[in-house]
Amino acid sequence: MRTVAVLPVKTFARAKQRLAEAVGSPDRCELAGAMVGDVLEALGRVRGLDGLVAVTAEPRAAAAAREAGAHVVHDDREVGQSAAATLGVEAALGLGAERVLLVPGDCPALDAGEVGALLAGDPAVGVVIVPDRHGSGTNALLLTPPGAIEPSFGPGSFARHAARGRAAGAVVRVAEIRSLSLDVDTPGDLEALKSALSARPGGAARTRALLERLLPAAAAAG
Repeated sequence: MRTVAVLPVKTFARAKQRLAEAVGSPDRCELAGAMVGDVLEALGRVRGLDGLVAVTAEPRAAAAAREAGAHVVHDDREVGQSAAATLGVEAALGLGAERVLLVPGDCPALDAGEVGALLAGDPAVGVVIVPDRHGSGTNALLLTPPGAIEPSFGPGSFARHAARGRAAGAVVRVAEIRSLSLDVDTPGDLEALKSALSARPGGAARTRALLERLLPAAAAAG
């Protein structure tokens, strides 16, 4: 089954605004870039992925995605993750995708083996939801076919995606994937991410190095 990953990436200057009280603007931009770079690198090691679409208006993210072999869609409106994901799904269909994996650019702990195992699961499941660590958001969606449901990210998205899947008559499954549960929105998320990365060797080299510098300053500001 031809599977394409879709990676929506917000312009770095607009990313991670909820970290503003703990992390200054230049560092937030650097963090966003580091995380996207690590996610792209990890996705490149996932068995079962046949392509990658990055949707972004950020030139640095677009350049990194092209270097990683991704098809880049310019997000000229940049009105949110859901709209960007929909653009990516349309592009993936144009590349012959039979299913899509929607993943965020702020999950640098992403483990290629865990994602590969997700893709090797039952292809008859139409909607697979990977929740965030709080259980209320969605950090990844695996959709078969790509248009099984319309993505609706943001607060409370886990329940929305489950409801949309059931309404569409799709088989809905929840997949608890630790490495994909760790996105970054708050200073607490940064601490959780650093702890998780410290617990296992390798991967996310860019983000690891940046967190070593940022977290003491974030804690002092906190």
